[in-house]
Amino acid sequence: MNRIESVKNPLIKKVKRLHKRKYREKEQLFIVEGFHLVEEALKHNARVKEIFLEDEAELPGGFDFSYVHLTLVSHQVMKEMSMTETPQGILAVCEHKDDDSVSIQLQKEDSFLFVDGVQDPGNLGTMIRTADAAGMTAVILGEGTVDPYNDKVIRATQGSLFHIPLIKGDLEDWIKRCKESGIPVFGSALEEGTTHSAIASQEGFALIVGNEGAGVNSEWLERCDQIIYVPIYGEAESLNVSVATGILLYHLKASL
Repeated sequence: MNRIESVKNPLIKKVKRLHKRKYREKEQLFIVEGFHLVEEALKHNARVKEIFLEDEAELPGGFDFSYVHLTLVSHQVMKEMSMTETPQGILAVCEHKDDDSVSIQLQKEDSFLFVDGVQDPGNLGTMIRTADAAGMTAVILGEGTVDPYNDKVIRATQGSLFHIPLIKGDLEDWIKRCKESGIPVFGSALEEGTTHSAIASQEGFALIVGNEGAGVNSEWLERCDQIIYVPIYGEAESLNVSVATGILLYHLKASL
């Protein structure tokens, strides 16, 4: 393995550029930090291109690293590349996932989470993790949604980023595809909606959740089969979008 001690090394500078979305999109690469997340990337066959390891850190066991470029770095260099306060000593550079809407042939029993313009990284990461736990077919990321390769999103997914298809797509097109396949589409909104408990669990479904402030686009709500909401019994103005998403996903799949 090579060893890098200088923060001015061209390779280190190239990795640091991936802190910014425009470079992640240009290079089609992103950073994964920490032992658990790197292990999840390897376990689920993510395309890991590079692994940087601090002197005292260890590689996850049981994996073939013959195809991965491994580099030892000093603690100072690891801190320079890291986006966390206390780096764990291991960092990987991975290629973007190639989840493609064309590869998903919709079936009536499929279930989808449509994300309309959610901008908080922690919320999106938690929603991806919840969708994974609830056994969703895929998460569709609509226009205006935060980059799923943002470091805070990745940490909040706790590895679910590598377990479930994430597709950047046109929600209008996806709503149309679901309807053509006999999959009911539920929008989430307080206005003109029905409490979620009044809706039976579904064989398959799509749930649209929206921006933290603006909610779901009114155009998408008009195309939904049903609008549902989680009732508020206390004085809170609203539920956090990731919390509401979890309640609705599990209710719609409760008896399956």
